[in-house]
Amino acid sequence: MADDKKGLSRRDFLKTTGIATGALVGGGLIGGLVGYNTKKEGPVGGTKGNGGGGAEHEVVRNRGLMFFQNMGEFNILSQAVERIFPEDDLGPGAIGLGVPYFIDNQLAGNYGSNVKEYMQGPFFAGESTQGYQSKLTRAEMFRQGVLKMDEEAKSRFDKRFIELEKNQMDEIITAFQKNEVDMKGVSSEYFFKLLRQATLEGAYADPIYNGNVNMDAWRMKEFPGNQMSYIADIESEKFMKYEPKSLSNMEH
Repeated sequence: MADDKKGLSRRDFLKTTGIATGALVGGGLIGGLVGYNTKKEGPVGGTKGNGGGGAEHEVVRNRGLMFFQNMGEFNILSQAVERIFPEDDLGPGAIGLGVPYFIDNQLAGNYGSNVKEYMQGPFFAGESTQGYQSKLTRAEMFRQGVLKMDEEAKSRFDKRFIELEKNQMDEIITAFQKNEVDMKGVSSEYFFKLLRQATLEGAYADPIYNGNVNMDAWRMKEFPGNQMSYIADIESEKFMKYEPKSLSNMEH
């Protein structure tokens, strides 16, 4: 997203939110990136896969679908997360960072099934200050939410979600954020928060979880990742820039 007076660039976003200091999720953290302040542009383009200065690429361990049953649903998710975390001059967006695969993998596991959480009734609409209140699992929420995005696209624009212009995608995602879309068992606002949170986690998680491809999101923040030791530089008064390392580097 380019810098201009009306838009909000990722550079400004990283500088003015907790993301710049390592906090990944917070109330209303990136709402301005979707709908309210995004620069309206044309169709979503492909990712360029910026390589982080020729550094050694992290091995991507899985590129097969584990949760989504077809590429149609997966592609809707992919375009939605790309609008939340778009590619720009600083580096790749959600698609280039593998965020859709990260979310797919998480939904296929304990995160998606809520297996470690209390999921018995009674179920009432929760307050914004309360935690998980729905009888639906996250997997059920995501599947319903993805299909609802496609329904909204057909209803508003007579097109599939993946065929929309960027500003049209933003309109639909913003409608979810403002709780203007009817969903069963969960509010669209809550689904949007889950989607936003999962997008950020996929962008900044260790690459062993199939997001943050090539550690490029860490490079954009100059985050060192998982270094074995800082003993050689700990007394230096200068800012030390490290080539980031994944947990997988410790296998060698």
